[in-house]
This record gives sequence, C-alpha cells and structure tokens, in this order.
Amino acid sequence: MAANRCGDDEMSATTTTSSADRTPWLAIAAGCLIALLTFGPRSAIGFFQIPMLADNGWSREDFAIAIAIQNLFWGAGQPLFGAIADRFGTAKVLVLSGFLYAAGLAITAVAPTPLWLTIGSGVLVGLGVAAGSFGIVLAAFARRVSAEQRSFVFGLGTAAGSAGMFVFAPLSQGLIDRFGWSDSLLVLSAMMLLVPLFAFALRGNSRTTRGHSSLVAEIEQTMGAALREAFATRSYVLLTTGFFVCGFQVAFITAHFPAYLADKAIAPVWAVTALALIGFFNIIGSIASGLIGQRYSKPHFLALIYVGRSIAVTIFLLTPITPLTVVVFAVVMGLLWLSTVPPTNALVAIMFGTRYLGLLGGLVFLSHQIGSFLGVWLGGYLYAVVGSYDPVWWLGVGLGLVAALVHWPISEAPVVRTPVPA
Repeated sequence: MAANRCGDDEMSATTTTSSADRTPWLAIAAGCLIALLTFGPRSAIGFFQIPMLADNGWSREDFAIAIAIQNLFWGAGQPLFGAIADRFGTAKVLVLSGFLYAAGLAITAVAPTPLWLTIGSGVLVGLGVAAGSFGIVLAAFARRVSAEQRSFVFGLGTAAGSAGMFVFAPLSQGLIDRFGWSDSLLVLSAMMLLVPLFAFALRGNSRTTRGHSSLVAEIEQTMGAALREAFATRSYVLLTTGFFVCGFQVAFITAHFPAYLADKAIAPVWAVTALALIGFFNIIGSIASGLIGQRYSKPHFLALIYVGRSIAVTIFLLTPITPLTVVVFAVVMGLLWLSTVPPTNALVAIMFGTRYLGLLGGLVFLSHQIGSFLGVWLGGYLYAVVGSYDPVWWLGVGLGLVAALVHWPISEAPVVRTPVPA
C-alpha cells in the first residue's frame, strides 16, 4: 500500500509538473498581477495618514503602531504561509490572502478607535499581504522555470509589485480627493477580491517543479531538517541578517515620507509624484536586478545596493528639500527600492533548492519585516519625542553600510549534500 501511495504521489507530481511546463508564463503573468494587487494598497497607506488622523483625532504614533504591526504580521505570517503553500498548494494560500486583505481594508475604513485600526490595517492586512506577497509568488515561479531563468522571473515578479506602487499611489490619492479616505479604502478592499480569481493559475505545491530546475542535490528532507540545515549555513544567516536593513529603510519611507514632505512645506502633489516615481523606477530596477543577478555576483551586487541607498539618503538630507530634489531622490531610490528581492530570493534557491523555498525564503523575509516594524514604529515614536524624522533617516544610513559589510562574504553556492540513492 505504501508503495502504491508513493507511486500515486509520483504520478501526481509528474502530472502537475507537465502542466506547469506547458503554461509557466500564464502562471507568471497571474502571479505578477497578484503581486501588483497585494503590494499596491499597503505601499500607498501613507496617503491615508493625515486625513484619517485629522478626522479621528488620532496621533501619528497611533498610525505608526498600526502600520508597524502590519509589517510584523506580514513578516511572521510569511514563513507560515510559505510552509502551507509548500505543503498544500500556492493557490489555496492566495485565495486566503485576498479575503484577509479585503477584510482588513474594510475594517480600517470604519475603525472607530486606534485598536480597530491596528486590527484592520495592522493584523488582517499584514496577514493578507503575507499570504499573497513576493515570497509566496516567487516560490511558485521558481518551481516552473529552470535555475538559469529564476533571477530574471524573480525580477519580473518584483517589478510587478513595484508597478502596484506606481499604480496605487496616484489612484489612492485620486480616490481620496473624490470620495474621501474611508470610501477609498472600501474601493481598495473590493479590488483585493480579484486575487482569488488569479490564484487558480498558480495551483501546485513544492512537488510542482521541473526536474532540471535545481542546482542542489535533492534529498528527502523533513521541514525540521531543512530548518536546521539553513540555520547551520553561515551564508543563509548573513543573508537573513542583512535583509533586516532593507525592511527598515523602505518601510519607514513608505509610511512616513508623505508626512515628512508635508512638514517641509512641500505640496502633497509631490508626495504622490515621489511614490509613483519610486514605483515606476522600481520596475526598471527590479528587472535590471534580475538580469544583473544572472551574470554577476549576487552578494556583491546586494552590498552595492545598500551602499547606494545610504549615499542617496545622505545627499537628500544634506541638500535643501525642494520639488526637484524630491523627484531626483525618488528616481534614485526607485532604482534601488526592491532591487534587493530578486538576488536575495535567488540566493536562497541556489543554497537549498525549491523544496522548502516558501518556508526558507519566508524566514529571510521575516527578518525584513522585523526591520520594517522598527522603521515604521521608530519613525512615529521619535517624531513624537523629538518632533523630527531625522534620527531615523540617519539610522537607516548607518544600517545600510552595515548591510553592505554583511552581504559581501556570502557564498553563492549550493549547500553540500549527499544525495539519497534511488
């Protein structure tokens, strides 16, 4: 009976693999649309801060706590949903993502207190993004293409998320101007119900993989063994540590940049323009990152990205804040924004293969989201204490240099395994 069950599993895996081979680009297109939808509203949340707080009489710290909790639940949910997708299928997790996300935005729209703001925008949106974000989508991509193509398709998926930022920044501000912030959130909530419709094209689990797609000697391995192997691998630990900084930097800017520009007497239109430009140039940066990662050292490329971010922020802070400097800063940061994601996910796949990529990539992303939590929360807390965002800006500069040092010695090579005889 055991032999028959094993044979059935192998036949099922073969059937799914064959299906995935026939339509990999359909799945990639659907995954890109999902990344666009799930990344869009949460990247535009900063536009809702000032009108929401003005209507409800809440503080910036109240808002910062809710968004910080969102990033924390996003990070904590990522390895959990990644493991579920690895085991039971990507599509099931993505359907759950759409419903959680929609519920969270709807509750945020009618939240009567900061506690309900935290439940809606923090907990539910955070879990919704976790179930439908890069880690879930890119792991599904990795199982449908060869190892040589992964860096490029990771770039496509990341660029799609960037397109969400480009689309939803002006869309959100336009909706707020016409309907008010509360009704605008209800519109965005309804849009998240499109995610379950696209999820069908990404059905399949960790056995949905092309036979030649892994550089690692594939072995039968429990989830616990995979975790022990990962955290015993120095390069994986360094990668996980360094990705914390990425989260700190981008989440702080996403949540607080519109308010920062308002404090500098810059018209709101420039905040919309800046985040839209970040989203647009992030599309270019993400695709370029995927292509560069196929040809050059991924760890060294990541180190240069972090150095570039620190230089860009330093120049921005030391020059007078004008619409021109805001635009230039947005363009540069856009090119560097999520360009870390394709090489980071590609390195995890190179080290360990795709069997537990959702789980192991999710743990790396958990580190990213712990950084996001601190970046958003510190932004609100220190603003309340000292009346300025400058301390968090400068902390991000220093952390960027630390991240560059951490990524430089990472080894871009598979872990050494002893294959199990057939």
